[in-house]
Amino acid sequence: MDFMELEGEKGITIQSAATHLTWKDHTINLIDTPGHVDFTIEVERALRGVDGAVLIVCGVAGVQAQTFTVFKQMERYDVPRIIFINKLERMGANPYNSLNSIKKKLNINAELIMLPLGEDSEFDSVIDLINEKVIYFGGESGQTLIEKPVPSDKLNILKEKRAILIEKVAEADETLMELYIEEKPISVKDLKDAIRRATLTRRFSPVFIGSAYKNKGVQLALDGVIDYLPNPMEVENKAFLKTKDDETNQFVCLAFKLDENRFGQLTFCRAYQGKLKRGDMIYNVADNKKVKVSRLVRMHANAMEEIEETKAGDIFAIFGLECSSGTTFIKNEKNGLVSLSSMFVPDPVMSV
Repeated sequence: MDFMELEGEKGITIQSAATHLTWKDHTINLIDTPGHVDFTIEVERALRGVDGAVLIVCGVAGVQAQTFTVFKQMERYDVPRIIFINKLERMGANPYNSLNSIKKKLNINAELIMLPLGEDSEFDSVIDLINEKVIYFGGESGQTLIEKPVPSDKLNILKEKRAILIEKVAEADETLMELYIEEKPISVKDLKDAIRRATLTRRFSPVFIGSAYKNKGVQLALDGVIDYLPNPMEVENKAFLKTKDDETNQFVCLAFKLDENRFGQLTFCRAYQGKLKRGDMIYNVADNKKVKVSRLVRMHANAMEEIEETKAGDIFAIFGLECSSGTTFIKNEKNGLVSLSSMFVPDPVMSV
């Protein structure tokens, strides 16, 4: 996703980049954001436009200074999150220490839903606490998932950590709490449904582990995005209604980022309602101007794909839109003017 020359040179993300992928018959719109404080506005824009997030924490250092900032930004926009403890292939990595730092420093209800098998460079599999099995990452780059039974010497820690997980989820979900108090059997579905409900209300955050560099555990985190984060239909988005709205299904989108690249000015938008087709006219709520959508594209980092139509939940880009970040666009002003809330703009790191 890092396509700028400077990003490759420094080994960091500088600007956010959008992409889309299909995972197990679900389409995921994804924005990769930087972690450094200098580029924190990029995280701000992205969180204004997404429905769920994956908070990435270092498996060696745990919660770092910038993790606080990103966590506060997620809280500002009420974004449900799952947590991914990364870099477990590194020497000194310890997901248990990282989890403790998440609980103490961020003060949230979070718990591991898997345990590591093997340390540092030997890390090659995890114990799935929910389904009670071992998942081994085989193949040259960890792309083959092999399920195995849990070794007998690990059964005690599995039972102990699974009981802690159920207890923590039950604290955040009444349905599971009833089963827990009445000591009724808790099925895999009961537990997964409870984790989903508690994650959507931001009362619990499931913690995944792995190594993105070695492609181990990433597949399970993508499963977690589908299992525990909301789809666009489950999120309530509020807007200011300036005039009477007769047709509530009209097209509404938010321009959350402007980018000047080799193709010209590109405006990244998030569609919240209705559909938009190439050739349609859209109306800028801020300055009362109409503009024709001549090109509609979907981005994969810096690669473009021309599309004919976009619908609610999509992240897409339009060429030639004159606007500022945070502008709302609708299809027909006669149906009522709708204005989405803009984003919070942090103070610059350096100013002159």
